[in-house]
Amino acid sequence: MFDVGFSELIVIGLVALIVIGPQRLPTVARTVGHLLGRLQRYVNDVKSDISREMQLEELKKLQEQVASQARDMEKQVNEQMSSVESDLNASIAQGIEEKAGAAPQNEMLAVSPNGTSFGASPEPTLSEPTPTADKPAA
Repeated sequence: MFDVGFSELIVIGLVALIVIGPQRLPTVARTVGHLLGRLQRYVNDVKSDISREMQLEELKKLQEQVASQARDMEKQVNEQMSSVESDLNASIAQGIEEKAGAAPQNEMLAVSPNGTSFGASPEPTLSEPTPTADKPAA
């Protein structure tokens, strides 16, 4: 902190001995030692507070970077998902159109031995009487 050599400390001690006196010099030295100790602790506390604040700022910057990267990745994933979804929907629609176009041709090919197609619903015949609500079925 101070650039004070050993010879300078001896000169300061002799001047203090002359000015303060031999009876009060030990109490004054002890008080000065306590004050210097408090000053050192205060300086160390200030240094640690400043260091903590700097680390906190760095952590906040790091947190912001991670959050922005997460948002970018989420955006990319959403874009990919939407492109895959649109491709899948287009494929499904194309498959449905192909199946709908191929269904009438397949229906004409699939005919049962009695002349009705497998895919078509049977038509009611006139030979069978249909029950009505007025007459009970016999």
